[in-house]
Amino acid sequence: MECLKDEATEWMAEYNPIDHLNAIFSHPSTLSSVSKAAKALRQHQDELDKGISELVLQQATSDSESVRRIQTAKSDLTELFQKVESVQERAIRTEEAITEMTADIKRLDNTKRNLTLSMTALKRLQMLTTAYEQLRALSSSRQYKECTQLLQAVIQLMTHFKSYRSIDQIAILGRNVSDLQRQLLEQVCEDFEVTFAKAEVTQRRGMLAEACLVMDALGENARSRLVTWYCNTQLREYRQVFRGNEEAGSLDNISRRYSWFRRMLKTYDDEHAVMFPANWRVNEMLANAFCESTREDFKGILSRSTRRADGPPLDVDLLLSCLQETLDFEHSLERRFSNVSRTSIDTLSSDNEKSPIFSQAISEAFEPYLSVWVEAQDRKLSEMIPKYRQQPPKSPDEEFSSQMVIPSSIELFNFYRLTLAQCAKLSSGARLVELTKVFAKYLDQYAQQVLLYYVSERPSGQTPSKMPLLEEAILVLNTADYCFNTCTQLEEKIKNRIDEGLKTAIDLQSQADAFMGIASATIRALVRRVEVDVEPTWREMRNNSWSKMESVGDQSSWAGEMLRRIQKDGAEILSMLNKQYARAFCDNLVDTIANAFIVNIFQCRPISEVGAEQMLLDSYVLKKGFEGLLTINSQAATAPPSGYVKRIGQSLSRIDPVLKTLQVRPTPPEALVQAYLIHIADKSETNFRKILDLKGIRKQDQSHLLELFQAHRASSRNEKLPASSPILALLTNNPTPSGVGAATLPSSLGNLSSAASSSTSNFGSAIMTAARDGVDRFGTPNLGITPSHTPSGTMSPPALGQGVNNGADGRAAGAAAPTNLNENLRNIGKFFKRDIGGFGGRFGGTPKPADDGG
Repeated sequence: MECLKDEATEWMAEYNPIDHLNAIFSHPSTLSSVSKAAKALRQHQDELDKGISELVLQQATSDSESVRRIQTAKSDLTELFQKVESVQERAIRTEEAITEMTADIKRLDNTKRNLTLSMTALKRLQMLTTAYEQLRALSSSRQYKECTQLLQAVIQLMTHFKSYRSIDQIAILGRNVSDLQRQLLEQVCEDFEVTFAKAEVTQRRGMLAEACLVMDALGENARSRLVTWYCNTQLREYRQVFRGNEEAGSLDNISRRYSWFRRMLKTYDDEHAVMFPANWRVNEMLANAFCESTREDFKGILSRSTRRADGPPLDVDLLLSCLQETLDFEHSLERRFSNVSRTSIDTLSSDNEKSPIFSQAISEAFEPYLSVWVEAQDRKLSEMIPKYRQQPPKSPDEEFSSQMVIPSSIELFNFYRLTLAQCAKLSSGARLVELTKVFAKYLDQYAQQVLLYYVSERPSGQTPSKMPLLEEAILVLNTADYCFNTCTQLEEKIKNRIDEGLKTAIDLQSQADAFMGIASATIRALVRRVEVDVEPTWREMRNNSWSKMESVGDQSSWAGEMLRRIQKDGAEILSMLNKQYARAFCDNLVDTIANAFIVNIFQCRPISEVGAEQMLLDSYVLKKGFEGLLTINSQAATAPPSGYVKRIGQSLSRIDPVLKTLQVRPTPPEALVQAYLIHIADKSETNFRKILDLKGIRKQDQSHLLELFQAHRASSRNEKLPASSPILALLTNNPTPSGVGAATLPSSLGNLSSAASSSTSNFGSAIMTAARDGVDRFGTPNLGITPSHTPSGTMSPPALGQGVNNGADGRAAGAAAPTNLNENLRNIGKFFKRDIGGFGGRFGGTPKPADDGG
């Protein structure tokens, strides 16, 4: 049974009686204790029933106690509410008792307050009446100093009786005071008029000064009336003299107007200033009245001058002289009446400067006629550009420096700066936009007619144009870079001065791009110097017998000589260029030599397998030589930039496919066909014939090779090859007696690499043609061509032949749509800016003169 009790303590929610019985009677021998187990269960059941009964009884007793407590709480609340109501009733009775007790006190307080107000009002009325009588007596005797204090007192006392106007006596007194104020106003004005009419100002200045104090007490309207009368009186003679007399009022006599007013101001300072209180600023009001009157006079004079058909046109010099004198006069007024000095005509105001008081007070009349002035600046600039073109880039007695710029560019931007300062001071609207258009027009002309002229001199009669001197080319490059940066600064300065709504009309970026185009043309002119110098080495290359070469030796003599000349010329040129333009020069030189190499390969046919291998070795020699060109003037251990090395590999790698294909023997024929499909990698039968012609294979022996080529190119392995290789597509097989020229390449591409045969006589026309055709002569088409990217991420010119029309098609397109010279200079400049932008730094590093020209 003890076991049964222990097991009973283990009951759980998931109790299973079968499992429990099996645990108790786990063996047959335990069946003998069944009766005991049953008895124990009944006993446990009885105990549970008893416990439940006790709990039920206990709960019933607890509910009765809760009900009793709730009833007790309700009775307590009822008693509390009764007490609160009792307190409220007592408070009301107490308040009523206090009110009854204080009612008499409140009546006494109101009576006292009313008595006080009445006594105060009677006292003020007495004071007002007395002051009025005294004021009337003093005014009749013109004792203005005493009148001032009494008048102030009367006016102040009258404010206290505004609420008593319904009383007849107060209303009458108010009307009398108003009449006395009007009487004083008229009396003071009469005194001023009589005094000035009799010229007794000096004798009566004290009395008039006291009268001004009375006017000050009478208020703003009285002061304004007196000051207006004074200004009109003082300017009456001025208006009669300069409006009634056409000669005296003309623009020729503008200085007389300003001299007259300066004398008037001196008279005011000496005789009249003591009469008027300083805070009235009568002299400034007089100056404003003079400026308004003079401005209206000038508007009428200028309007009549422009409308008069039979009279002479408006004299620009006279207009500018009058405008300058007017500005000086306004400046003198500004210095006198303001603590903030106006800006000089040669400088621009800062953004933080306060607005001047007399800004355009008179000169505003000239603004509608500033177009005449802008036209005058246009004429001056039109005379300056031809003069600049005739000047040498550098004075003969001046020592050359690689950082110099052409003096005319500094002079031009100095003129721009002074002209902009004058115009910005007069107008920040449409006239400034007109002036900006004039600036842009002559910046274009300076780029085309001056800078481009220096590097592209044309033949004159039978005399060929000479190659520009190296110093001249460096000067043009520095100047183009200087003008590019100064154009941007000039645009920013104009935008800072012009009205907000017109800022979008200011754009000099096209002119800046045109100057960058000049810089690009100059870089190519420097490349051309090297190109002409290495021309004999290309001739030596073409004179070699490449078909009879038996073995590959060291580098060819022509390659060594070419490399020597390139390094000599490159070192001289690079010593004068900054980092960005030095990189551009080297890149263009590499592209030029690579293009010329390809062209000369086709002039060396036939070429044997050994000859092709020798050419491949020579191209490698040139590649290694070019890698050290950029740092040729640096310290010995200086490594070239990785981007530059990649650019060299990209340019010269275009030679490798042709030479590697030429290295393969024609037997077995399958090997040559496979080599072509691997290296040249196109499906063009025409290009394949060119390779066969280069190898010197006879026409009758080519048919079998062509059949094999057709079979192999049709296979699935070669179906994705392009139709034609860009390197071979534009090259022709027609022999030319003069070497590399237009017969070897189409017109535009022929200019690309004519170094091998052209002379310096065609250099000037080549540069001009490049700009007019939209293609620079060193292989950078700029119209509709997307530049390729080098592995280093910098922009490079398009590959050989990209976007270039051939022969007659190109000429027809040029005839159908002639391209504007300046527009193509801008296109070249934009491309060159992107190209040079990949090298880092700003566009050019030429130090600027101290005067930025902006």
